[in-house]
Amino acid sequence: MLILYLLGLTVVLAPALLVLVLGLSLLLGSPPGERRIAWLTQVLVTAAFVAAAGLWGMMFLQGQSQYTLELGNWAALPVEHFHFTIKFLFDQLSTPFVILSLALCGIIGAFASRYLHRDQGYTRFFLLYAIFTFGMVLSAVAGTIETLFLGWEMVGLSSALLVAFFQTRANPVTNGLRVWSIYRFADGAFLLAALVLHHLTGGGDLDLLLGDAPWPDSSCPISPWHAFIVGVLLLIAAAGKSALVPFSGWLPRAMEGPTPSSAIFYGALSVHLGAYLLLRVGPMLDQSLWLQGLVVLLGVVTAIYAAMAVKIQTDIKSGLAFASLLQVSIIVIEIGLGLRYIALIHIIGHASMRTLQLLRAPSLLRDHRSLEDDLGSPIVQLAVTHPSHPLAPFRLWCYRTALERGYFDTVLDEWIASPFVRLFRQFDRWERAWGDWVAGSRPRRDAAAQEED
Repeated sequence: MLILYLLGLTVVLAPALLVLVLGLSLLLGSPPGERRIAWLTQVLVTAAFVAAAGLWGMMFLQGQSQYTLELGNWAALPVEHFHFTIKFLFDQLSTPFVILSLALCGIIGAFASRYLHRDQGYTRFFLLYAIFTFGMVLSAVAGTIETLFLGWEMVGLSSALLVAFFQTRANPVTNGLRVWSIYRFADGAFLLAALVLHHLTGGGDLDLLLGDAPWPDSSCPISPWHAFIVGVLLLIAAAGKSALVPFSGWLPRAMEGPTPSSAIFYGALSVHLGAYLLLRVGPMLDQSLWLQGLVVLLGVVTAIYAAMAVKIQTDIKSGLAFASLLQVSIIVIEIGLGLRYIALIHIIGHASMRTLQLLRAPSLLRDHRSLEDDLGSPIVQLAVTHPSHPLAPFRLWCYRTALERGYFDTVLDEWIASPFVRLFRQFDRWERAWGDWVAGSRPRRDAAAQEED
């Protein structure tokens, strides 16, 4: 048990130490050199990976399907029927996923140390990379909803900042803000789900929600109606993180970041984190048939959309992004149908394949053009539908819908973002008018008028 305890601590503390060292060095204004950053990253990520693999091996040899690492009760005030604990759960779901996360993060770290050589943002990239790695580890092995939310937020923050990594160009910054705004909406649903769980169980411990039995045999003790409410909120959170419909518009925008971040975030790990959340709360899905149907329906709609969009992409990274979305939607369908082991295997295989493809993407186009030059003709001939074809209008509609990426960005802007902004600008006017009336001063111009000036 002592060895398991030390191995579990190493899995969590090694990425945390990487964040601490890189963060403090930048705050103190003395960042280490490229070689030292690369060496430190490889050592700590490898240490966490070896510890996770060793812990899984020891659990297998002992016939132990679940191990919980508890770090005590951290409630600031003694409140009846409420507690806040820090615990990490290693089971048949979290352990393979954290091993996958650390393995792919290690590969990307080694690739990025050469890919970003002499880049001005080298140290900044690796700091955000370290935050992402630590967030993935926390999300994977979290034993409480609070710890899971912390890791979830770290992944979202680092992802949005890396989309806007090239700060001297307008498009990366704009797309990073778009990703961050969608994450904020989805994370709000996650936070509401955590509050409801605290109200129902008095704490955020996942074993209170999912039972003491090991995954996937655990059962949810809450009522089907409560499971439906919490499950819908978590499904919104998962849809935002995994770019499911209607939040799919941010996925191709995220490709503005460096190739290493695109590979690890939106091809391998971050895009699967929503599916992992649904796998973790799988027993809750079993409590409500309506919730299972909603999960399957969302997966089917996203799969149809992704299959249409992937066929009209003109650049490799966007094509791979929608191909990843198609596979993630199939994984969501598998989760909704209760095929949890198949979904887990699908996640591992797909994440590994997409990492290889996205790392290969920068040189693929050059090789493709060289091959066409050698052959003397284009490799792919585009098929053109004749206007007299009976399906020509439908195909044209499908093409236009896929080209506009489902109009999801427009719908979200006009039906959610714009009404939200108008509502709070009106609140701002009322608040200023009330303050002026109380103070007896001249009316002040509202924020909207000042922005127009």
